[in-house]
Amino acid sequence: MTYLQALLGIVVFIALVLPMSSNRRAINWKLVGIAIALQFLICILLLKAPIINDGLLYLNRAVGALGEATLKGSSFVFGYLGGGDTPFTITNPNAVVTFAFQVLPLVIVMSALSALLWFWKILPAVIRAISFIFERALNTRGPSGLVATANIFLGQTEAPLLVKPYLERMSRYELLLVMTAGMATIAGSVMVIYAAMLGEQFEGVLGHLITKSIMSVPAAVLFAHLMLPDDKGSDQPLEAPARIYQSAMDSITRGTSDGLALYLNIIAILIVLTAFVALGNSMVGLLPDVFGAPLTLERIAGWIFAPVAWLMGIPWVEATTAGSLLGIKSVLNEFIAFIELSAMPADALSERTRLITLYAVAGFANLASIGIQISGIGTMAPSRRGDLADLAWPAFVAATLASCMTGCVVGIVAG
Repeated sequence: MTYLQALLGIVVFIALVLPMSSNRRAINWKLVGIAIALQFLICILLLKAPIINDGLLYLNRAVGALGEATLKGSSFVFGYLGGGDTPFTITNPNAVVTFAFQVLPLVIVMSALSALLWFWKILPAVIRAISFIFERALNTRGPSGLVATANIFLGQTEAPLLVKPYLERMSRYELLLVMTAGMATIAGSVMVIYAAMLGEQFEGVLGHLITKSIMSVPAAVLFAHLMLPDDKGSDQPLEAPARIYQSAMDSITRGTSDGLALYLNIIAILIVLTAFVALGNSMVGLLPDVFGAPLTLERIAGWIFAPVAWLMGIPWVEATTAGSLLGIKSVLNEFIAFIELSAMPADALSERTRLITLYAVAGFANLASIGIQISGIGTMAPSRRGDLADLAWPAFVAATLASCMTGCVVGIVAG
C-alpha cells in the first residue's frame, strides 16, 4: 500500500503543477519520464550499490573527523562552552552542549574547506562531471545547467556567482531552473551540520543528504519544465568561470569570512524564528483545545501537510507528525525542522518514515528563500529583478514538490 501511495504521490505532484503551466501542450513528456527515471537510478546507485554506498559511509567518517577538528578550535576559543574541559563536575553532559559554540562552528570550517577545494579545482571537477551526465540526459546545457548542478554543493546565491556574466541574458525558464534548483537542494556548508545533528538517528546520514541533493537536480528540471515548457532557453555558450581566489590562503581567508557571515545569520534566524514560533503558539494556545490537546502551530501544520506526507508513502498514523515537519520547513526553514526531528523520541516515527521525511525536509524551499533569491540574484542581475519576483513563487512551489518527489522515490527504493 505504501508503494502505491508513493507512486500516486508522483502522479499527483506532477498534476498539481499542470494548472500553473504556461503551455501544457508544449510539455515534453519524454523529458518528464527521463527525469523521474534518473531520480530512481541515482537513488538506487547511491543507496544500493555496495561500492558507492561504502564510499558514502566513509564520507560520514570524514564528517566525524571534521567535527572533532572543529571542536579543537572551538574549545580553544570558547573554553568549555566550545567543548573543552569543564572547571566543575558534570552531572548532566547534555547541559554543557551549546549549539552555537560546539555545533555551528562547523559551518565556518566547512566554508573555508569548500573554498580551498574550489581553488585546488577539486570541487569544479566534481561539478563538471555530474553536470555532464545531466546535460546528456536532460539537455541542461549552458549556464543554468551548470548552476543547477553546482547547487548540489553550493548555496542558492553562491552557485549563480559562477555564471554571473550570463544572468542578465538568461531566459525566464533558465532563471526559473536556477531558482528552483537553489531551493530544492542544500549547500555543502550546512549539509555537514545536518549530518552532525542527525548522525545518531540515521546511519550514513551524509550519504543520504548528498543523494537527496543530487536527486533534486532532475526533479528541479522536471518541475521547471512543467512550469515553462515553451521556453527553449537562450543557448548561451558557457566559458570557463572566472578565477575566484588568488591563492590557497586567499581561499581560506575568504571562505572563513563567508562562513562567519553564514554562522551569524543562522544564529540570528534561529533566535528570531524560534521566538516567533513561541509567540504564535502562545496566541493559538488561547483558543479552545482540539481533540483534548492545546492548539499549536506544529499541530496545525501537521494537519495541513498530512495529505502531502501520506502521498509520499508515509502511513496515515504518522502523516500528521511528518506533515508538521514539512510545514515548519516550508514556513520557517529546514534547520528548525531538523532540530524538531532530532529531538523526537525514537518511537515517534518509524525508520522508513524518518528517512522519507529527511529527504522531503532537506532543501531551502521556504518563504525566506524567496526574499534571499530575489535580493541575492537580483544584485547580480539588476535588470532581471522583475522576472525574479514573478518567478519566485513558481520556483518555491516547484522546489517544494521536487523535494516531496525525492521523498516518494526514496520511500519506494528503500522499501
